[in-house]
Amino acid sequence: MQIPYFFFVTFLKKIEYIEKILYNHPDIFLFFSMETPKFLDNDKALKISEEYGTPVFVYSEQKLREQAKKVLSINVPYGLTVRYAMKANPLKKVLQIFDSEGIHIDASSGYEAKRAIIAGIDPKKIMVTAQELPKEFYKDVLFNASSLYQLEEYGKSFRGTKISIRINPGIGSGIPKKTIVGGANSSFGIWYEHIPEIKRILNKYSLSLDKIHTHIGSGTNPSIWNQVASLSLSFVKQFETVKTINLGGGFKIGRMSYEKSTYMEETGEAVTEALLDFYNKTKRAIHLEIEPGTFLTANTGTLITTIQDTCETSNNKFLKIDAGMTEILRPCLYGAKHPLIVVPKVKDTNQSDRYIVVGHCCETSDTITPQEHDGEKMEPRLLKKAKRGDLLLIEGVGAYCSSMCASNYNSFPQSAEVLITQNNETVLIKKREKLEDILSLEV
Repeated sequence: MQIPYFFFVTFLKKIEYIEKILYNHPDIFLFFSMETPKFLDNDKALKISEEYGTPVFVYSEQKLREQAKKVLSINVPYGLTVRYAMKANPLKKVLQIFDSEGIHIDASSGYEAKRAIIAGIDPKKIMVTAQELPKEFYKDVLFNASSLYQLEEYGKSFRGTKISIRINPGIGSGIPKKTIVGGANSSFGIWYEHIPEIKRILNKYSLSLDKIHTHIGSGTNPSIWNQVASLSLSFVKQFETVKTINLGGGFKIGRMSYEKSTYMEETGEAVTEALLDFYNKTKRAIHLEIEPGTFLTANTGTLITTIQDTCETSNNKFLKIDAGMTEILRPCLYGAKHPLIVVPKVKDTNQSDRYIVVGHCCETSDTITPQEHDGEKMEPRLLKKAKRGDLLLIEGVGAYCSSMCASNYNSFPQSAEVLITQNNETVLIKKREKLEDILSLEV
């Protein structure tokens, strides 16, 4: 007997709900609650901490390449270009790994574009989409105009050339809400009702619109991808020269054990449906571009920290680590959760306790254990029993952590960053900053 779709979906949602209940009440089912390392075992973590000190970011080349292959496997009818949203993690070695896998670059500023070029990326593989108009244009770098002003300025400098534009489609999606970058409350892109003005500027400077870019936010599911693709193609229909749509937006990646990740096959099928429908109606084969960042890098990184101190109040037990918002801002900014694993320096007792983990900054919001999606509230987490000197691994830090932090707050220097190569060798890819480096910029 075939199970009705409605009941099947309801059943899956109930399973996911039960999983979350088990996670948030781990005293009942300890076996299901403890996070396990994504790629870094205890012995390796201890060895790296001894060699490089803490805090230190550790990345897995094998995991980076695995994620690249997953994204590149998306099957669409008229060709696919994958652009890495390098703001997620702009380290030279990360850019070079993705470049070797055939992935292009999405840069969010002129500085990021320069950084990619210095890393050896072919400028023709770099697209710049920025809120701030770059101080200088690169003829070999594709510029994606994000406002009418930017489009006008580009036209003045490069009359008669090809151009890409970003359109705000009027809708947004994202969890948490702070990651939404489309809709009436977002300044990103040219508002879709201004298409007549776009056409006027294109004609004024004889610009040929080659690509339309839309971006609604992060964490989108396949059904939303289909809607966004269809909406974007409705804009394409109004410009005969457009050959490519770029569907900006992140693919959901589960950092916590109970979170689900995007199935690339489903996303490909959802977008393919829209592309084929557009071709059948217009006979125009439209190339697809996507811009994953988090999906490619999030679970390829671990932050190794040291538990420096502990304390108790009438309600809570605290673990104080030698890192914080200076390395990982997501918990206090978004109320984001990251897997936490205690690595004892001596024999593991297999006992557990509930802790609030806090950072080293003189800032109340510097916590690593927020209530989900609410960075202003703290929530104890069940961890292995810990003491001063033990390590605490913070997982899922490959994206929007080292690159997006409260750098040098309280004058803490930036952390070292290392890569575990495919040969299982550990190499330094970013030196630990010194106080002298910070002071050297003062005059």
